[in-house]
Amino acid sequence: MVRNSIILVDFIELRLGHGRSLRDACLESGAVRFRPMMLTAFAVVIGGLVILADPIFQGLAISLLFGAIASLLISPIAVPLIYYMTHARGHKKPAAPAAPADEKCTVAPPPSH
Repeated sequence: MVRNSIILVDFIELRLGHGRSLRDACLESGAVRFRPMMLTAFAVVIGGLVILADPIFQGLAISLLFGAIASLLISPIAVPLIYYMTHARGHKKPAAPAAPADEKCTVAPPPSH
């Protein structure tokens, strides 16, 4: 589940590199990465259900299941929010897009000697 947090931060920084605002990058990271995180958590839950039948490892299975579910619910919200709160002060807004260039291209004449 730590890997999910690292991927979220990496996704935010990737979006910032593409010129998104900090707010948009943080919102997109939680929304876009939720499905892969959910599939990973469901795989852990299904694997943990097999261990529930074993009396020795039942406690481990319960903590594994609840940890995966709690991480799925908390990570996509908490990680982008904490990232936004820690980086909001020093972050510059993305530059405005450049004005479209004229259709005519003017080329300076070659220098005469």
